Amino acid sequence: MGRILVVLLLASAVLGGAGMWYLQVYGYYDVLPDQDSIGLTYAGEDAASEVAVTGFEGIDANSSPIRFRACFTVAEPASAFAPYDGATPLNAPGWFDCFDAGAIGAALEAGEAQAVTAQANLVYGIDRVAAIFPDGRAYAWHQINPCGTAFFDGDPVPPGCPPPPAEVTP
Repeated sequence: MGRILVVLLLASAVLGGAGMWYLQVYGYYDVLPDQDSIGLTYAGEDAASEVAVTGFEGIDANSSPIRFRACFTVAEPASAFAPYDGATPLNAPGWFDCFDAGAIGAALEAGEAQAVTAQANLVYGIDRVAAIFPDGRAYAWHQINPCGTAFFDGDPVPPGCPPPPAEVTP
């Protein structure tokens, strides 16, 4: 009887773990349809403008505002767009193989790519950031900005941040 209980406990733990892994890696992500443009913020502008892109591949999920990842090619140089300070690419699921956060982050640190603002405060406290390489390859992700970091931690937002909307709670 004891062995049966142990086997049942182990089997339920393995099944639960496998289910949780599947949901985190595959279950919540949606593959985005091909797009011929993406919003990027030009230098000196406050709002994003639609910029033509080719080869778009993207994923997103409704479960979190920071699960967006995209790979595409843009014809305009990175210098045309507003720079973004503190860009940190977030890991993508292994099956989304066009996006390598480690390689993108290393290229940003080495100056081989430039981080630009795609869209600031896409959702309160969340920016869409892009890294653009000289050959036009570009990668985009969502990142929590300093206003969001403070707000989501329950701290007062820093000076210069827009007031948080009433419907967003930390």
